[in-house]
This record gives sequence, structure tokens and C-alpha cells, in this order.
Amino acid sequence: MEKSKQVRLEHVVKEYEAPDKSVFRAVDDVNLVISPGEFVTLLGPSGCGKTTTLRMIAGFEVPSQGEIYLGEEKINKLTPDKRDTAMVFQSYALFPHYDVFNNISYGLRLRKLTNAEISEKVSAIIELVGLTGLEKRYPNEISGGQQQRVALARALVMEPGVMLFDEPLSNLDAKLRVSMRTEIRKIQRRLGLTSMYVTHDQAEAMALSDKIIIMNKGRIEQIGSPEEIYQRPASEFVADFIGRANFIKGIVKDIDEKGVLVDLYGVLLHVQGSRQYKSGEEVTVVVRPESITVGNEGQFEGEVLMSMFMGAHQEYFVQLGDVTLNVEQLNPMGAIKFKESEKVRVHINEQSMYIVS
Repeated sequence: MEKSKQVRLEHVVKEYEAPDKSVFRAVDDVNLVISPGEFVTLLGPSGCGKTTTLRMIAGFEVPSQGEIYLGEEKINKLTPDKRDTAMVFQSYALFPHYDVFNNISYGLRLRKLTNAEISEKVSAIIELVGLTGLEKRYPNEISGGQQQRVALARALVMEPGVMLFDEPLSNLDAKLRVSMRTEIRKIQRRLGLTSMYVTHDQAEAMALSDKIIIMNKGRIEQIGSPEEIYQRPASEFVADFIGRANFIKGIVKDIDEKGVLVDLYGVLLHVQGSRQYKSGEEVTVVVRPESITVGNEGQFEGEVLMSMFMGAHQEYFVQLGDVTLNVEQLNPMGAIKFKESEKVRVHINEQSMYIVS
């Protein structure tokens, strides 16, 4: 496998003209560096600019402004076939009249490799992605998961400097998605491939990524590891988009070596944040459902609005002041279960709270 390459975007903008001649900015001044061998996921709601960004790197879209580099080479004007990238599409895009072997070898034949070279490379990739024995089957004779492996093998066999994935697992059922994402990550690590992956599936992004890029309305909201994005979200949008979140308003009372002392419904708690805060300032604190417990002890008093057994956890909706908290209490077997309308004490883990605005 050739050496993986760095990807760099400098002030990249993509604009489209609407039928009424107004200009829509799909990607708005994106700056980004992806290190060689890194697995980075672009995550965000529909229309946030993640797929457009990927397509500009692939060469299917041309930036309106800014520069895109692969390694030290500026690639803005290169056609897709001249770029050291390979893309795995959502639709697989397999040739129905070619068998598995010929689908995978298609790009190598365009490069005029010898039959012996093609056979050697394709055989190695077929083994790597677990398709041994299916070489002579046609796309309509194999499962969706196997078709996805063929699409992945066809991209990998080109030995690209950068792999691009455009929601490649969205056509698979939930169980197969989990096994395929594990497979993709395993192969990416083994080959040390620089990879960019577009999805709107949060679990997929968390499981696969070294870094997650959260996009919103064409702009980057936050870049960080899955842990940073989840535990230290930069905004309410990020906190609400990745995982489930409760938001509680509070008033800053003091700042000391333990953090920001915040008054939440008359209870003073130390909370971490990302900037300087002033005494008397209103802030919004994010609390994840698994960081809250309900029982006979806790800092707050609440009332159970709803209680649902979910297998691995008991889910509660608890009224606390003017906020309805979503609570996920793990390992509910044998634990006391609280019913609707019951008064409970609510305990929130201070270390898990974070100021988002």
C-alpha cells in the first residue's frame, strides 16, 4: 500500500445559484487538516455541507473559493481520475454485467496493468475483505453486505493515498451496519489509510473515528475525538446532535480552582466550561442521561413523569423545576423501579456536566 497522504482544505467555499438567482452557500469557509493515516468522519444533519465537502475532495464538485491539497499537491483543477483518491458510494455503483473479480479489477485494467499483476492484487484484496470463493458471482447473486465489500475492495485495490466514504452503510440493515463498520475500521487500521467518512449516524461516527467533524449550515461547529465531542461539546447544537442531552439553565455564582460554581435550582455545583465566565451570568449546562440517577438520595427533588424498561437500562422522564430530564439508569435488574407520579431524589454527577453557552 502506498503511503497515505495528508488532506488540507484552506478557506474552501462552495456556492450554488438557485433558480431565482439567489446564491446558496453549501460550504462556508472550511479550514481542515487531516493527518496521514487518520480516520475522520464528517457528521451533521442533511444539508449541512458534509457530502459537498467530500465531493470536492473527490473532484466531483469544484470549489467556488479556496484550495484543496492532497499531500503538497493542489488538486482543485484535477479531474477525479487524476487524484490519488478512491471513493465508496452509498449506492455501491457495481457493474451488474461483471462478476465480483471483474468489478474489483475494473480500475486496474484502465491503468493497463498486466493480467498477472491484476490477479495478484485482486486476490489479495478479496482475501482482505472476506470475499474468497465469490469471485465468479454477479452482484445480483450476492447479499447487500457482500456487495458493499465488493465496492470497498474495488476502491482499496487502487491503493489510494486517501479513501473517501459517502454514507456507504446506509442501505444495510442495522445488524449488518455494525459488523461492516467494524470491518471497515479494521481494514483501515491495518493498511494505515487516510480516510474521510460521511454519515448522519452518530453511533457510526463514534465507533469509526479518530476525529469527528461536526458540520452545521456549511460551517464546522467542532473538531475533536469522539470523547471530546461527546463530553465537551462546543455548543448546544453539538451537544444535541451527538447523543442525547439535557439542558439546564443556571446562574454563575463564583469561579475557583474547582471550576465554575453554578446555581442550579438553588443547588451550587462545580461545572467545567471552555471560556471565562462572570458572576451573575446565565449559562446553559449539558447533562447526559446516563450521568443522572434517581433514587432516595440526590441534590434535587423531582417527579417521575414516565418510566420505561428498555432492557439494558430503565429510562425515566423526570420533572425538575421547569425542565424535563431524560434519565438512563443502567443495569435495572434488581434495582428499585420508580413509577409515574412518584417523588424522587435526583443525583447529577458534577464531573459529567459541561457549560455549552
